[in-house]
Amino acid sequence: MAPDKIDLDFLKKFQKLVLGYLDRKRFIIYVGGGKIARLYQNALIEFGASSKERDWAGINISRINAEVVKTLFKETSCPDVVTNPLKKLSSKNDIIIGAGWKPGRSTDYVAVLSAKKSGAKTIINLTNIDYVCDRDPNKFSDAKPLKEIMWKDFRKTVGSKWLPGLSSPFDPIASQIAEKLSLKVIIINGKKLERLNDFLNNKPFIGTVIYPVKQ
Repeated sequence: MAPDKIDLDFLKKFQKLVLGYLDRKRFIIYVGGGKIARLYQNALIEFGASSKERDWAGINISRINAEVVKTLFKETSCPDVVTNPLKKLSSKNDIIIGAGWKPGRSTDYVAVLSAKKSGAKTIINLTNIDYVCDRDPNKFSDAKPLKEIMWKDFRKTVGSKWLPGLSSPFDPIASQIAEKLSLKVIIINGKKLERLNDFLNNKPFIGTVIYPVKQ
C-alpha cells in the first residue's frame, strides 16, 4: 500500500496470479504495514510515543491492509484475518490471510511461526528490493547483490535487534528462528510480480534465496 493511495492495479494482478495456482498450491499470506505504517510511527516518535505504542500503530495498519487483501480472495480464503500465529490454522481454505500479532513481533516473525505450525519449508518475502546485498547498500556504495546467501552470513548484515518500522530484507529476530527451523526464505521485489510467477513455476528468477545450508 502506498502512503497516499491503494495500488489497485497491483492488487488485481496479485489476485489473478495467486488464483491461478490454487489447483496445485496453498497460500498463507501475511500482510505488513508498509510505508504508511512507518509514516505513522515516525509521527509518533515526534510526540514521545513508546516503542510499544509505535508497534501497535504498525500492527493496526497491517490488519487494515490485510482486510483489503482478504477481500481479494473472499471466495477461497478464511473469513477472518489471522492475528495469532500460535492458533491452529484452518485446513479448509486454500488461502489464509494474516497480519500483525503483538508488539515486538514483525509480520516476518509471525510468518515464520506460521510456517512452523503448518509445516511449510519456504517463505516468500515480497519486498521493495531486487536482491539482498552482502553489506547494507545504504551505508556502502560497493555493496554487492547476491542471488543466494546462507543464514549465518545474512544475519551478520541485518544484526540482531528489532525496532518498530525497521526496514530490512527480513526481520533479524525472525531470521534467527528461520535458521533454527531450516527454513528457506525467498526475497523478491513485490512490484515485479513476473518474478514471483517465475519462482512459482520453478523457473530462474530475479531475487535472493536465503538458505539454511549451502545448496
